[in-house]
Amino acid sequence: MTEEEMRHALFGSAAPAEQLTVPQIQPHAIVAAPSTLVSRRKEAKPFEPKLQVTLRVGNEFEGKTELFTYEADTLSTLQAELDAKKMARKKYRFIEVVSVKPAK
Repeated sequence: MTEEEMRHALFGSAAPAEQLTVPQIQPHAIVAAPSTLVSRRKEAKPFEPKLQVTLRVGNEFEGKTELFTYEADTLSTLQAELDAKKMARKKYRFIEVVSVKPAK
């Protein structure tokens, strides 16, 4: 097979460049404004799940403690506990989880 026969088999009979027509752009085309095409409705705020984690924290073993509250942006209670403990570790040494409940 020659190169021309292979091209014809793969791509079909190609029209010469002179025979191809290029579509003409209409100079007086009307374009609608984007504001008229888009319906005007309020966008819903994305749901942000929040869990409130309460920890009992202190720096002395069996000493004075205080409550530490952390709000986590997740549905996972385990992940919320881990995030709260991580934040509390920056300031406190002893940490005990008291509760994990949905934030109001």
